[in-house]
Amino acid sequence: MHKLLVKGGQVIDPWAGKIFTADVLIVEGKIAAVGRGLEPGECAVLNVNGKLVAPGLIDMHVHFREPGFEAKETIATGSQAAVRGGFTAVACMPNTDPVADNRSVISYIKARAKEVGLVKVYPVGALTRGSRGEELTEMADLKEAGAVALSDDGRPVASAAVMRRAMQYARMVGLPVISHCEEPALSAGGVMHEGYMSTVLGLPGIPAAAEEIMVARDIILSEYTGCHLHIAHVSTAGSVRLLRDAKARGIPVTAEVTPHHFTLTDRAVADYDTSTKVNPPLRTEEDVAALKEALADGTIDVIATDHAPHTLEEKDVEYPLAPFGLVGLETALGLVWTELVIPGVLSPVEAIRKLTVNPARILGLEEGVLRVGADADITIIDPELTEVVDPDTFASKGRNTPFAGRRLKGLPVATIARGRLVYNRNLAVIA
Repeated sequence: MHKLLVKGGQVIDPWAGKIFTADVLIVEGKIAAVGRGLEPGECAVLNVNGKLVAPGLIDMHVHFREPGFEAKETIATGSQAAVRGGFTAVACMPNTDPVADNRSVISYIKARAKEVGLVKVYPVGALTRGSRGEELTEMADLKEAGAVALSDDGRPVASAAVMRRAMQYARMVGLPVISHCEEPALSAGGVMHEGYMSTVLGLPGIPAAAEEIMVARDIILSEYTGCHLHIAHVSTAGSVRLLRDAKARGIPVTAEVTPHHFTLTDRAVADYDTSTKVNPPLRTEEDVAALKEALADGTIDVIATDHAPHTLEEKDVEYPLAPFGLVGLETALGLVWTELVIPGVLSPVEAIRKLTVNPARILGLEEGVLRVGADADITIIDPELTEVVDPDTFASKGRNTPFAGRRLKGLPVATIARGRLVYNRNLAVIA
């Protein structure tokens, strides 16, 4: 019988909203007991010495690139990056090749993730065939195959008529719609936020209105259809205002923000580092302040990475020619702790809630809790540990991060997935 005792930790319970001293006993991949002074008996002991013991982190927005773009990332390398970042479950977006718009691709992703055997990989099915925004996918079929949500992430659904119909059907099958909010007629050709910095740098801009118009449209359609709408990677103060109003009126809408959007501004583009080229683009200081306020007051429910690896060759080009995207799994927790927890924007419990139970609730998953009988998915965090970001140490194939050289504090030191210690930085294990 495989048993592991996590000894001497400060357990974070995001459901109850508290932190308490307790041991966690794991038997055959499940949590068998949570309490003080648990005796190990005949089992291995992981001594965590007062460090934080949290439910395994969940990233509801990643791009693992397989099938079709394995030079950028694979399910194996993405999973390795996830456990190194403290994540035990991820939801991967459908912009693969072929697009995850049918049962066979969804089944392939699930099968590959099972073979790799590190983290739980939940596929997000495409909203429209080929993510072209024209013809709806077989949503019930996708759900039956294992899709946990529907999205054309990376491509906005330009047609309001198509989006309306998609929401009506998604509501019928009981899946949330994750919307990439971008008005393509306004964003076309843009490579960074439209404003003072884009003028100074001589780069074509993407106005905040390109996001906000689509956020407004999709909120209206969510209210009309009753479909659960989840807004991906919110980046502007205007989007926050729209979300706050929608939630106050009881519309079924949730939202996420990425660490790079609450940390960096468009000034990071000044040296033309293509790792800063993301969609939606890095915005202004006022937008960053609005995003932090929205995290603090609950307007934004989730922190997700939008982990988007690219090859060095793709990114090592002139700024306008580079693809959008950066890698985020291995820097996310440190950025959350350094930028949000330490300054007091979020408490440790609130931060973990946005990385565990909230994404689980949105995706309908039985995840994000440390309770007896649940899968033993656990992240051990050292709030005092500091590290300078070095992309050369990443487990991900991607090195496209704008955070190289930045000192982060509050890092994962061990990750337990279904009872297995799949990442251990420096903790002692007594067999």
